[in-house]
Amino acid sequence: AEDGIRDLVRSRGLGDVYKRQAYLLLSKESNPEKIKIGFLGNLDGAIGKPMWQGAKLAVEEINAEGGILGKQVELIGADCDSGLDSVIVTKELTSLITQHEVDFIVGSSVQAALVQDIIAGHKIIFISSGSAAIPDEIAQRVLDDYDKYKYYFTVAFNYTCVKLGMTDSLIHVRELTGCNKVGYLNVVLAEEFSDALDVFLPENGFELVYKGKFPLSTVDFSSYFAAAEAAGVEVLLPTIMSDIGITFCNEYYDRQSPMIVFGGVNTLASSPDSWEWTDGKCNHMTFSSVPTTAGYPFTSKTLQTRDAYMNRWGEDITWDATNSYDSIKFILINAIERAGSIDTDAVIEALEETSVETSNARDFVFNPSHSSMMGK
Repeated sequence: AEDGIRDLVRSRGLGDVYKRQAYLLLSKESNPEKIKIGFLGNLDGAIGKPMWQGAKLAVEEINAEGGILGKQVELIGADCDSGLDSVIVTKELTSLITQHEVDFIVGSSVQAALVQDIIAGHKIIFISSGSAAIPDEIAQRVLDDYDKYKYYFTVAFNYTCVKLGMTDSLIHVRELTGCNKVGYLNVVLAEEFSDALDVFLPENGFELVYKGKFPLSTVDFSSYFAAAEAAGVEVLLPTIMSDIGITFCNEYYDRQSPMIVFGGVNTLASSPDSWEWTDGKCNHMTFSSVPTTAGYPFTSKTLQTRDAYMNRWGEDITWDATNSYDSIKFILINAIERAGSIDTDAVIEALEETSVETSNARDFVFNPSHSSMMGK
């Protein structure tokens, strides 16, 4: 039977999906005690490195506890740099699937639509463990074409959920301060996020006086701050999902801008290391945060995860690292255990029925679009 499979693999007419299935059969025959998890991300980046470390810690703990279904877990990393180059993302993701023959993939998916299409072609599960909210169109694809896109899950909220949470927070700020003139400054990739704010803010009685969009190549935010100040912005909402969040933070402090920067997404500036990176200039900025990063015992897993990460890596855990850790340690492994196998369809069904405590959620649940259920 094994010789027959090898002959099929060598066949020039065999499609990639079937070749992968054949390779997996050979792999499991030669090494039946190993489950392979691929990790896609910027392995050395300010955001990607903590994610990679969180994933490694999760796998080390799982193996120390006896593995899953009696098998040890192997973690294989694929470095896609910033994740903005579609050629690199395609090459590294495809390599995990066809060369390393992984069973599952976790990691960052800045180019979520591209990732969705690739994993759909190979019928392999991908759990996006980044903290950045996903565009509604990505979640909608799962609903509109379930059979094709059912393989994609994300631990992050979709844009609609984030907007709802942000609006609720702004209403509270308005009650405390009286500030009602709002502006936003979003990266150009977040057009859908901007479109939603255009609707949500006025609907809730806010004066939307400034709409700013900046390219990823931005190294100077002075013109954007000047424009927002001139428009009379009282509360500014930033959406910055890259290293330039530190630049934004430093410039805001140095110019002593009168605006409140509140409730937006600035991944780097909300990191536990942001105080050191900014020489304390992040002191008067507020960002979305999570219990594990803050050290608040939100669940029974929160502090033990934070302590384990500190002991292993000698640094505070970040939001993205926590999500990466949780995606493997609690969410994926729990689904595999309930499925009783690594069969893709069985694990998808189990993931859809997930109800598990993680470091950041008392009851983590996926919604029908395979993104995180708000309020859990």
